[in-house]
Amino acid sequence: MNKATLDALMLFPLQLEAHYAAIPAAYKHWAPPSWDGIPSEHFTAIEQVCHVRDVEVDGYHVRFQRTLNESNPSLPDLGSEALAKARSYATADAVEVLTAFRAARAQTVQLLSGLSAEQFKRMAEFEDYGPSSLRSLAHYLCSHDQQHLAGLQWLLGKIEAVRAQTAA
Repeated sequence: MNKATLDALMLFPLQLEAHYAAIPAAYKHWAPPSWDGIPSEHFTAIEQVCHVRDVEVDGYHVRFQRTLNESNPSLPDLGSEALAKARSYATADAVEVLTAFRAARAQTVQLLSGLSAEQFKRMAEFEDYGPSSLRSLAHYLCSHDQQHLAGLQWLLGKIEAVRAQTAA
């Protein structure tokens, strides 16, 4: 695994926490009137961090293990919107979610840090992505991280527009 990607994966929990902390308290559960242009799923700030946690644990932990232990497994999408409803993302406790995510990401980094070149070449069929090596999956996870930082920044942009309009 290249150092830049591994470092990005390792540092992401701190970035996620900082971006979430930048959301004003009154807007943690706020949804804009339109989601046009959001670079991530249509989730509020708290829902964004819940989603990232669940994608880590129920998505990538499972995908990595199946790719390591099965011959060319089929890796399905998680169905993010249904998962958000089933797990009541809107009522989640952010401290618990971020703590759980930090621990899950540490497990991911530990796993990826210990894999051999041959293990990174193991293949899977990832829904919506097609044939993917384990190394590919690590890059997709890193990309997913960046999408959600962008989603939180997008929400901040919408929030600041609303705040400026109401202050005027």
